[in-house]
Amino acid sequence: MDQATGLRKMVRGESRKVYRLTGGGGLSAKKRGPRVVAITSGKGGVGKTNVAVNVGVACQRMGKRVLIFDADLGLANIDIIFGITVRHTIEDIVRGEKELSQIIIEGPEGVSIIPASSGVQELSYLTEGQKINLLNEFDRLNRKFDIMLIDTGAGISSNVIFFNLGAEQRIVVVTPEPTSMTDAYALIKVMFSRHGVKHFCLLANMVEDDQEGMSVYKNLSRVVGRFMGGVSMDYAGFIPRDACLQEAVSRRQPVVCCHPQATSSKSFKDLANYIVRESANKDGAGNIQFFWRQLLCGVRDGGDESGD
Repeated sequence: MDQATGLRKMVRGESRKVYRLTGGGGLSAKKRGPRVVAITSGKGGVGKTNVAVNVGVACQRMGKRVLIFDADLGLANIDIIFGITVRHTIEDIVRGEKELSQIIIEGPEGVSIIPASSGVQELSYLTEGQKINLLNEFDRLNRKFDIMLIDTGAGISSNVIFFNLGAEQRIVVVTPEPTSMTDAYALIKVMFSRHGVKHFCLLANMVEDDQEGMSVYKNLSRVVGRFMGGVSMDYAGFIPRDACLQEAVSRRQPVVCCHPQATSSKSFKDLANYIVRESANKDGAGNIQFFWRQLLCGVRDGGDESGD
């Protein structure tokens, strides 16, 4: 029996234990785990982390329990945007020194955060025991949150693809710059051609208005449709260029907190509404447990099984 087969059997056994602990006979839609949304990008510097932070606060204000996972394991910066001090990170979980509940920290307005750190060992290199431990840790959180936002790294590295595959919904952040458009296309191409992912949402950032945002969306959609038949792309909205947003970054605060009436704050609220609305329209087949099992057990070998 190879290692992958052994791991899958171990995971099924551990999952049954968690299933018994959480009540057994099937979960209703209200009791299923959170909607798992990846905030991702092909190019760095497009404002992806700002999006994750601000939309997280906006969703929290709508009465949703939000968890943000800083999945840029080598260049963690959620703590910088939030202006908080991090003592422990997911690396402590990997080393077996802390439980997940012990490293989760509270950000503005009650948003929960799983912080990363620089130089953490890549998840693909963890031992079977470490993987099972992480699976169980995430299972325990499964019914404590409504929305889990994954702030991925940028590009098409194995870690970026890794976390995108575990999400139910993928929001690709792109700016009007040609390099951003090209890199977003590359990310979508890899996800589609190598992993069978067929559905993406596009968020236009750093644009003048909705008209420019829609133009960015249409241009990228046109190219994707021409060379990748079968891929569908939704327009998740736009975030305008806004001096208030830049000031908020300098103050290490989410703009929706320090400038709630800013144009960018309104757009983040619109995006939060979009995510919540999409969550309500889905049956909740995926959750944190689903997310982590997708990443650790290789069940996606046959393509996209996220329910999109």
